[in-house]
Amino acid sequence: MYERCAGSLRPFHCYIGLQTSTDGVHFTPASDQPLITPADLGSQYGSVQDPRVVALDGRFYLSVAYRPYAWASQPTGVGVPESCQVAYPGFSGRDEDNQTRSGLFVSDDLRHWTWHGWVTPEGIDDRNVMLFPERIGGKYWITRRPSGFGGTQANHAAPPKGVMVSTSDDLLTWTEPTTLLRPAFAWEDNRMGASTPPIRTPDGWLFFYHGVQNLNPATRRVCYRMGAALLDLENPLNVIARSPAPLLEPTTYDERFGLYIPDVVFSTASPVVEGVNHLYYGVCDTAIALATAPLAAVIEEVKRHPRDGGLN
Repeated sequence: MYERCAGSLRPFHCYIGLQTSTDGVHFTPASDQPLITPADLGSQYGSVQDPRVVALDGRFYLSVAYRPYAWASQPTGVGVPESCQVAYPGFSGRDEDNQTRSGLFVSDDLRHWTWHGWVTPEGIDDRNVMLFPERIGGKYWITRRPSGFGGTQANHAAPPKGVMVSTSDDLLTWTEPTTLLRPAFAWEDNRMGASTPPIRTPDGWLFFYHGVQNLNPATRRVCYRMGAALLDLENPLNVIARSPAPLLEPTTYDERFGLYIPDVVFSTASPVVEGVNHLYYGVCDTAIALATAPLAAVIEEVKRHPRDGGLN
């Protein structure tokens, strides 16, 4: 298990850690040191988070989101934390100069990772990067969410466009992003983003994504939920089905109350073991939880809501 972990909130430096398990439920740290640090991407003052791993072409690829200068965050217990830029050597202190950029690491053994390259450009907030686990039409596919620039007051220079995808011939040069899913329901009205690597099924790619809803803009209270769609195997831009209701939402105490942001479920891994979908997800940016469901039942639920002509 690759975890996002932090040693403090002010500043909020985040790292990628590694845990192991023999049963998929009880995990122990593999080391007392982080697996990947912000310095591995260029800045010891930064933050790295949102790990997603896939096996592809005989190797393993880990996608991450990286901010070069970590914010200082003050949780409110009500909504999105209050945040501010921190003075670092060589940093202007401007939001525009401290955007989240996403890229890839590569490994042959899941423990030793080498930097592969950037997926997104500098100067914009672009995250929720995640590779499809195989080439489609001879090309690599990856999800993105370019959002102008993101500021400490949770504002953006441009509204998020939903889940987008780019393709590549070599995993280094990527096309301009194309929209895959647009916000369509009330629980997605703030923003959307890819969740876990897509799962190939006979019915299509099972694609989990998160939606964020504005509950009270005055207090920046939001709610993170998880939805699902089925995408065409040969052309994922063709959306076969999409559930209008979330498949997972905050209901338990741990999912509704935590150290950082209340009312959050956020998944980045969903392996299938003996026909059972194991969904690992963060709760309130505080802990990691596990939910399970028969894969066939999840697919049948999404198939109940076909899209007309691939409307996304």
